[in-house]
Amino acid sequence: MTDLRQMSIDEQVDLLMQGTAYGDDRLAVAMRNALKERLLEARQEGRPLRVYCGFDPRTSDLHLGHTVPMRKLRQFQELGHEVIFLIGNFTSLIGDPSDKDKLRPQLTPEEVEENARTYAEQAFKILDPEKTIIEYNARWLSKLTFADLIKLASNFTVQQFLTRENFRKRWDKGEPVYLHETFYAIMQGYDAYALRADVQIGGTDQLFNIVTAARKLMTFMGAKPNIAIILDILPGTDGEVKMSKSLGNHIPLLSSPEDMYGKLMSVPDKAMGAYMRLLTRWTPPEIAELETGMAEGRLNPRDVKMKLAREIVSIYHGAEAAARAEEHFVRVFQQRDIPDEMPEYHLQAGETVLQVLRNANMVSSNSEGRRLLQQNAVRLGDEVLTDPRAPFPGPGVLRVGKRKFVRVVA
Repeated sequence: MTDLRQMSIDEQVDLLMQGTAYGDDRLAVAMRNALKERLLEARQEGRPLRVYCGFDPRTSDLHLGHTVPMRKLRQFQELGHEVIFLIGNFTSLIGDPSDKDKLRPQLTPEEVEENARTYAEQAFKILDPEKTIIEYNARWLSKLTFADLIKLASNFTVQQFLTRENFRKRWDKGEPVYLHETFYAIMQGYDAYALRADVQIGGTDQLFNIVTAARKLMTFMGAKPNIAIILDILPGTDGEVKMSKSLGNHIPLLSSPEDMYGKLMSVPDKAMGAYMRLLTRWTPPEIAELETGMAEGRLNPRDVKMKLAREIVSIYHGAEAAARAEEHFVRVFQQRDIPDEMPEYHLQAGETVLQVLRNANMVSSNSEGRRLLQQNAVRLGDEVLTDPRAPFPGPGVLRVGKRKFVRVVA
């Protein structure tokens, strides 16, 4: 593993800007130059940078997409900087509208507290808990007065909010845009000021909140504006759209090593670069070597993907578990062996093929079951099953797709 502290300032900047996406070349150059300048200042002053990312614990069921900013925080940690894991227990009461084209439901304080606890537990699979400062933004946001809010809000225009794509879509469709939703960016900007942050990390959906709101408010309040590290969005296992549980293209953080490895191997080759840059511990030169090797034909993309899957699984489950997951994948999916252990399902009289798929939890919906049957992705032993309404043939090993097995017994 590369010792990041031995890197030059330029190498550090390359690493910390890895995986960023600003949508504007001039802004990207400005942030890169500002980061280099701040790193040099910190070195001269003998102090670490204060780096933070805010997490609104609206769910406790994390997937790899949620970990992208945590990986960047860990890089700053390994370079010796001060990392703040900010739990938005106050902003969660509103709900971030940045990546939504409809009103987000408001959570209760109890829901936020429970989600925050499990969120932090999972985050420490990446972050060093002894070097992580946990803050809660209710500590300062709950103390702001109405007069404070008027002063802060005077920095923004209604037009700035209505030109944001998510608000504009709702406006054009005649759907309500609630006033309290505009407070979110102001609150997040005040977070950056309250923390006196040198660097703030977020996804592309946070561009307005960080670059516009936070930097503007910090300057207004007399603080040096923070540097925005805006990270690209991780595509899901389809390689196309943002990883999302609702779309079914996610990889749960708490999935087993074998399941995580298998799902990573299903990611299309075109998405491998994003996964390398956003999820691994690899440096820019290491990634460049792999990509050049594939482009020149020296490296087989399948072998690189296996290396990628092993790297990511080892982060969350350890090197030994990752090695076992790889052995399992090779045995089951490359050599077409059947796993030694699998769940059992007791067949009920009169059940159809689709009913068994649903009742054995092999598919999440009837439509998914029909689609897999049409794709010849369902087998009972060596027999391909295609008719959802047909009576289930009988006992045997039922296989759905490449990774799901159940032993059907009478």
